Amino acid sequence: MIRTRPQGGWVIVISVLTAFVLTALPTPVWVAPWQPAWVALVLIYWCMAVPTRVSVGIGWMLGLVLDIHLGTLLGQHALGLSILAYLACYLHQRVRAHPLWQQGLTVFGLVFIYNSLNLWINGMQGRPVEVYVYLASPLVSMIIWPWVYIVLRDFSQRYNVT
Repeated sequence: MIRTRPQGGWVIVISVLTAFVLTALPTPVWVAPWQPAWVALVLIYWCMAVPTRVSVGIGWMLGLVLDIHLGTLLGQHALGLSILAYLACYLHQRVRAHPLWQQGLTVFGLVFIYNSLNLWINGMQGRPVEVYVYLASPLVSMIIWPWVYIVLRDFSQRYNVT
């Protein structure tokens, strides 16, 4: 049996760094609730594309970096992204068989679960909770999912990410 060495890890790293840059972009106050969950979208794609390389552990590490980056409770986003990564890896064979608009519905559900966990943790901390903020991000993430999927798929095929 011939084993090939995984390739294209740098493409995964570049896409994750791009997601962090997009998350860090300053936005007006009225636009902030409508910002897509960039890190979650990239994590969902890579969990579906190469679940043997990107899974719960990577989701946990990305969540910790996101916690530090956003200044939230350490482990808040780590918990959400690790659960999101688990679900994306678990569902990857079923979801990849569907057209992009149906994949978008699954992405809506995954990002909704991720945001619901963040809503619950913020509520437990006694922070003011605005529920509409947590519904806007999954909706926008669902709408832009086809473009995120196509761009990342093209990069993964061009640079032979395995």
